Amino acid sequence: MNRIKIDLPEHFYFSTMLSIRITDINYGGHVGNDSFLSLIHEARQQFLLSHGYKELDIEGFGLIMADVAIEYKKELSHRDQVKISVAADGFDKLGFDIFYRIELIENEALTLAGKAKTGMMGFDYATKKKMAIPTSVINKLSAG
Repeated sequence: MNRIKIDLPEHFYFSTMLSIRITDINYGGHVGNDSFLSLIHEARQQFLLSHGYKELDIEGFGLIMADVAIEYKKELSHRDQVKISVAADGFDKLGFDIFYRIELIENEALTLAGKAKTGMMGFDYATKKKMAIPTSVINKLSAG
């Protein structure tokens, strides 16, 4: 069976620390796939806010997720602390990719718990149409 393989960028200029909540745990006793997606969603919001943006307000337009890929590497449990590093890359006229490196923090060491990528597109929610990504946004998000 073919598996998803995500090649992460070499440099990440933003990271955030999050704690695994009891509501993130599924019947298997670890973070569920839906909660894993929620964790990267939170990291994406913090990344955008660090650049002065909101997902629905980036220089007059919003973003919409076009696709997502997640590569799981290690189970995460209740009360685990994770570091999620975020980087934007692969810009084109209508969108770009956001990459995520999720690491479990244990005894001051980091263990890779997962990798993810979301394909984001410029989107005008009022007209429900795709929008081009301005050069100013590309420059700001790719600079770290």
